[in-house]
Amino acid sequence: MTNTEKIAYIRGLAEGLELDAGKKEVKVLNAIIDLLDDMTVSMADIEDNFDDMAEQLDAVDEDLGSLEEDFYEEEDDEDDEEDDDEEGDCYYEVTCPNCHETICLSEDIIEDGQMDCPNCGETLEFDIDEIEEDDNGCGCGCGCDDCDHE
Repeated sequence: MTNTEKIAYIRGLAEGLELDAGKKEVKVLNAIIDLLDDMTVSMADIEDNFDDMAEQLDAVDEDLGSLEEDFYEEEDDEDDEEDDDEEGDCYYEVTCPNCHETICLSEDIIEDGQMDCPNCGETLEFDIDEIEEDDNGCGCGCGCDDCDHE
């Protein structure tokens, strides 16, 4: 039974009592029934508006999903190309003299000359001229043949 049906049933019960409409108690009862009737109509309107908005939101969500698929699909392709470009980068392994943890660093960080150890905070200083080259002529220790920092 819907709210509209319930308020109609209550109104019918009140009318079936054949109360004297001039009495104060009956006026209050009728005012309450009228208020319930108005609230029921308002609630029905709100429910209808909610259903309409839910349908619109579903449509927007579907459209957004399609746009996300198109946008992120292109972005993923670009990321794959960037990852391919970075494969030739050379990395250095550095051991912190304070905490003795090994850290892998890119050539850019080494060229900056210093950084704080991410483990203990000790300032690490680098001199690219002092780095020993391995058997491949690479100072990074990665063993690669195609480092681009030479």
